[in-house]
Amino acid sequence: MKRFHGLMMVLALLAGAAPVPAQEEIASVTAGELNDPAPDGLRPGGTLADTRPAPEIAGEPRGSERKVRGWPEQPPVIPHSIRGYQLDKRYNQCLSCHSRNAAPQVGAPMVSVTHFMDREGQVRAAVTPGRYFCTQCHVPQTDTEALVENEFKSADEVIMGEGGQAQ
Repeated sequence: MKRFHGLMMVLALLAGAAPVPAQEEIASVTAGELNDPAPDGLRPGGTLADTRPAPEIAGEPRGSERKVRGWPEQPPVIPHSIRGYQLDKRYNQCLSCHSRNAAPQVGAPMVSVTHFMDREGQVRAAVTPGRYFCTQCHVPQTDTEALVENEFKSADEVIMGEGGQAQ
């Protein structure tokens, strides 16, 4: 190990880079440095050495009604709980209700035709791999407060402008 470290030091010096610290130097980081306070982000407090509990999962969806989309092409939110749903490369539980065959029987909206198009725009018989993992775009509707304040306006609010008239 020491021979390898010596070789790395020589290579670093030849390359003009700062020398690589020895394993002992890395291990000698004091507990004080690990306990320096971290800046508050969306989750407050903590240090590098501090393990804090994750915040509770947001509340379950309020109802099963569909929400109005905030902008054109926004993926619709999922109006029901998906906790415990299997969604992996072997099985997509969402398709048990939202597939082309099951949707009419169950009364669920069918997956959009865009989910059957590949990168070249060719329509395929099954949901394409790029659209297979629903939660990449669709999120469950939750009963929670916004993490940060924002001044988001829906497309209709932007079009109508300040005075309530179309611009």
